[in-house]
Amino acid sequence: MLSPVCILAGGLGTRLGEQVRGTPKPLIPVAGKPFILHQLELLARHRADRVVLCVGYRGEQIAEAVGDGSDLGLRIRCVHDGPDLAGTAGAVRGALPYLGERFLVLYGDTYLRIDYADVDRALETSGLPALMTVLRNRGRWDRSNARFEDGRVVAYDKANPGPDMEWIDYGLGAFRARAFEIADAGTVDLADVYAQLSRRELLAGYAATERFYEIGTPEALRETDAFLHESVAVEARRDQA
Repeated sequence: MLSPVCILAGGLGTRLGEQVRGTPKPLIPVAGKPFILHQLELLARHRADRVVLCVGYRGEQIAEAVGDGSDLGLRIRCVHDGPDLAGTAGAVRGALPYLGERFLVLYGDTYLRIDYADVDRALETSGLPALMTVLRNRGRWDRSNARFEDGRVVAYDKANPGPDMEWIDYGLGAFRARAFEIADAGTVDLADVYAQLSRRELLAGYAATERFYEIGTPEALRETDAFLHESVAVEARRDQA
């Protein structure tokens, strides 16, 4: 069984403009259903069991839409930020009581075709407190922001990436709870947790092979909608064969 999965679904999604005025980003319709349902169905196919959703903006709408997850064979718990958004690292810290000693973390606006169980095992094998999945990018999808060598992310800088960085943070991490004790207590952004661990040589890496899809911008949303529409059509044809 897969380790618990934490989905960070509390952001405002400001780059999407009017599309998120009354709707939180995870509930934006994509290929005929709220995007979060595509994520949850994917996790269920990878034998996930427990999912913790960290919600903030209009979190009550997300909680109502996903329910308890039983229709997907999942057990879902929603953890709400307080009055002020806690940031991605703060949200994970708030969810730690429900995640246990080892868990996966992904962002609520990404659709990632990867072997989740193998990522989970790779963290266990590494003996390190955390693992970042990375994709060899070379500036293709966004700015490359990581150096990956010999199974470790040896440098990571999301804000000011170096010219020698050819890999990009893929959007899925694996953690032991102690990673958040090693990181500075006031760290708000998960990217800064990764950066601190990489500087201390405590961040394992796992190479993804499939491109990521996400819905953070209008252009990315259109791409992901087209991809998932085609995926649904392929599955329907397979079921009819």
